[in-house]
This record gives sequence, C-alpha cells and structure tokens, in this order.
Amino acid sequence: MVPFFAMDLVLTDARIATLSGDDYGVIADGALAIKDGKIAWVGAQADLPDEAASTTRSLGGRWLTPALIDCHTHLVFGGNRADEFEQRLRGASYEDIARAGGGIMSTVSATRAASADELYAAALPRVEALAAEGVGTIEIKSGYGLTIDSELKMLSVARQLGEATPVTIRTTLLAAHTVPPEYQGRADDYIDLICDELLPEVAAGRLADAVDAYCESIAFSASQVAKLFSRSAELGLPVKLHADQLSDGGGGALAAQFSALSADHLEYTSTAGVAAMAASGAVAVLLPGAFLTLGETQLPPIEAMRDQGVPIAVATDCNPGTSPICSLRTAMMLAARQFKLTPEECFAGATRVAAQALGLDDRGTLATGQRADLAVWDISHPRELAYWVGTPQLSEVILADTL
Repeated sequence: MVPFFAMDLVLTDARIATLSGDDYGVIADGALAIKDGKIAWVGAQADLPDEAASTTRSLGGRWLTPALIDCHTHLVFGGNRADEFEQRLRGASYEDIARAGGGIMSTVSATRAASADELYAAALPRVEALAAEGVGTIEIKSGYGLTIDSELKMLSVARQLGEATPVTIRTTLLAAHTVPPEYQGRADDYIDLICDELLPEVAAGRLADAVDAYCESIAFSASQVAKLFSRSAELGLPVKLHADQLSDGGGGALAAQFSALSADHLEYTSTAGVAAMAASGAVAVLLPGAFLTLGETQLPPIEAMRDQGVPIAVATDCNPGTSPICSLRTAMMLAARQFKLTPEECFAGATRVAAQALGLDDRGTLATGQRADLAVWDISHPRELAYWVGTPQLSEVILADTL
C-alpha cells in the first residue's frame, strides 16, 4: 500500500455508506484516503494509519457515499414539448398532436435544425442540474437525429459535455429509436443504413460506448434489432435495449440473447424474459419518470426480478416527451413510491447497479481501487435520498477529475 504521507487527500470524521455488502455497507465512524483520483484506503477511523497526508479534512459527521450515476438519459435534444404537454392537458390526443407534426418527430425536426453549439448550450444546464444533486456519471443517448450527420452531431455534443465538465459522460448510439420520416414503410432499409454506414463510422471515431434500440410495435421488431446487435458485436460495441415498455415483445429475452448490459423499461416483460436476463447478467433499468408521465398502470415484474436475482437500476430517462425529469433524486423517490423499491434498492440502483448497467466496474461503491467519485450529504441516513424531494441535502461532490 502507498504510505499515507503520499496520499493526496484523507477525509475523516465521516459516516460512510460503501454500498458493499448489506445495509448500505455502513461504516459508522470512518475515514477514506485518495491517491491519484482513486480510493487508496477506506475503513474505520480507529484503524487509520498515523502518517500525515498532503491534505486531511474532517467531514464533521456528514455522510460520505459514492457519487450517483444516471445510467439512462436522452438529454441532448433540440427544443422542448411543453406546448404538447399543455395541449394534452386541454384534451388533445397523442394522435391529434402527431398529425399536427408533434410527438417525437417535432423533437427530431428541432434537433436536426439545431447547430452543435445550440444543442450543447441547451444540454449543459441539464448536466449541471444532475451534478448539483450528486451525480458524477451520466449516460447520454442519441436518437433524435435519425440521419447519419445528425446522429453523429448528437454524439459529438455528448462527448463535448464530458470534456467540458468533471462529470463522466458515457455515450450510446440510439439511431434505432424510431423510423425516420424519410424511411416510413422502409424500416429494414433504415436498419441497413445504420449497420452499413453509421455504425462503422461511430466505431471508428469512438463516438459511442454502446448501442441501443427501441424494440416495440411502434418502433423496431426483434429481428431488426437482432440484425443491428449482431453488427454491433462485430464492431466490438456492447448493447442495451429499450424493452417491453408498451407490450411484451420478448425484449428482455432478446437483450439476454445478445449479452446486453441492460434492458430498460420492462413493464411488460414476461417471467421467461426475467429468467433470461438473470442468466445473462443483464441489468434491469427502471424508469419511473416515463411511467409517471405516460400514466402507466402495468408495473414491471419487480418481485420476479428480485426472486431471480436480476440487478435493478434506476434512472431519469430525461427526455422532452415522456420523461421531462432532470433529477435522479426524484427518480429514486418515484421508484420507491410507484414500484415499491426499498430506499436501499433505490440508492444501489443509482450507484452500484447503475455502474453495472454502463459496463463500468470502477465506480458505484467505496472500496480500495475504485474511482474517487464521492458525494457528501447533510442527512441523518442514506434512506433519506429516496425520501425527500427538493430538499438541498448535498454538501459537496468530489470527483476524480477535479482532484
């Protein structure tokens, strides 16, 4: 072990939730040491070596936890759909709005028309809002461009956000989000475009960390998604899947078949689909913001997930249409209220399991060798993080890239 006099920072007088083990992995009177952006030591303060560090700082009894991780967002987009929200509340149907050029296609039009600088300027406050709640890692999907140039533009903006902020940004190509207007009635041709032209360019430019698709009757079939995922595997890109949100299309099983990092939504996933996910190790990412916004009543099969040992993550699904929520703390609260997840499940789902959903094994817990992405809270217990809404309980965020 590196001598303590060589440590960059030692945090003392902390109550620590390591998220390793049961009951939050609590160390009641703990300390944590950081060297070169990684956790070099964590444990009971009574066991802290006597050697001095470069900087030692008392947290005054505050709680120290892993920084939060939002593992499913669409926060780069043009415009917004608040006008449609108002129209629906006044009685307009989704079909009425779609016929008038609204719905997801209005976001596609606005995103295509926006410059990269405009998309960046619009997305940055959303990144900052999540960071202000203790989020240290955010996944950002494309999927509102639906042309080669526009999808590349979205991914490039997401990468730029990661370069300009201390937050880690993971990018996901979601070109198979919906069939673009130019390809109506020709979904197979659009999948061919993604496989033959877009995916190779994205892989060559290292613009995406994963590939996603929307497998649903209103989007793409299982066979079309399978073709896309096979090509992704050839290019060395892991996959994720929007699965079984509106109907049981076998999305959970399809995700498992391709060793997906995660399957997301899952309201209608069958028992067989849950079993397949358990066998493959795929994470179930629950998105309570979309469940709330769409007024859904079909709950994901959470008891089956628990029984089968499927890891459960929680994310915001931040997007302008079905989840205009830019607060992971709110998503955690909604997951507890709507899906009856325990506060510990919500917290693990926004840290340790969220990291797993992104294929990251270097964060989400507080353990030796892990990335030093930390959050310091003015709370009496971590269960409060899925309890309060709108209460400023974050004392500070300490991210490896700022040390």
